[in-house]
Amino acid sequence: MWPRFPLYIPSKGRAAHMITSCALTELGIRHYIVVEPQQFEQYQEAVEQRRLLATVLPLDMSYKDTYELCDDLGHVRSTGPGPARNFAWEHAKAAGHAWHWVMDDNIQGFFRMHRNVRIKAQTPAVFSAMEDFVLRYANVAMAGPNYTMFAFGASALPPYITNTRIYSCNLIRNDVSFRWRGRYNEDTILSLDMLKAGWCTIQFNAFLQQKLGTQRIGGGNTAEFYHAESSSINVNGYGDTGTYAKSEMLVRVHPDCSRLVFKYGRWHHHVDYGGFKHTRLIREHSVSIPEGANEYGMELVRLHEKASSAQKR
Repeated sequence: MWPRFPLYIPSKGRAAHMITSCALTELGIRHYIVVEPQQFEQYQEAVEQRRLLATVLPLDMSYKDTYELCDDLGHVRSTGPGPARNFAWEHAKAAGHAWHWVMDDNIQGFFRMHRNVRIKAQTPAVFSAMEDFVLRYANVAMAGPNYTMFAFGASALPPYITNTRIYSCNLIRNDVSFRWRGRYNEDTILSLDMLKAGWCTIQFNAFLQQKLGTQRIGGGNTAEFYHAESSSINVNGYGDTGTYAKSEMLVRVHPDCSRLVFKYGRWHHHVDYGGFKHTRLIREHSVSIPEGANEYGMELVRLHEKASSAQKR
């Protein structure tokens, strides 16, 4: 049931929150948190106080110097989390792993979508199930769970879709030639880099992540970009123009399939993934798939009944 590949959380300025680390610890999953050296002791203290199953890794700052920013502004602005993500990639490769997970630091929990119901996972098996499915195919470069906000209980969703963007919680094949790039929107840029090279991506609807919305928590990109680059902050805590540069960069890097749109009170990007729909998954010949459903030990339990039974015992 346990993930076979290492999990990394790049984080900055959020030692007081540790949201994703808490969620992984609740599932019993050991993981890494990648932080800049000047914040190492602060994060280490937070991990010890909360008894999190995390190992804090200091970022090799040379990754910032060599990072491809996709603009000509140099280091007058933050590089974003891309260098830490590339550091995690190389750390996993050096340890001999074929894949690795890297995820945002504001994920509250992980869910299984079962019969149109989003059920919070109390087991690490959700990661193992996604890993095993991806390993069935020879041409998948990246995969990950969809957002709970995009998987509504009343909607008819397939268990997964192929060849779209993978956000916030990424399972990445280590031997592909790509790396994170871009000061902003590096997740969409990487997804499109892979898709344009003929690789497939898999976004799971059967498994979901509950992520806090953009600019909902201080530190991280909220402090580095969205608020720092806005002329004002509205009553809901959103910067009025802080997301413009993020979306504009994507349109500039991949202009053939993306465009700028203004909706919900701020700038967004819109990407047309239709050009990649004909790239098919290729099965690994060496993989044998057994008959029947494998639930990975998962069963549906009503938590209040479980607590009641424990009290009776």
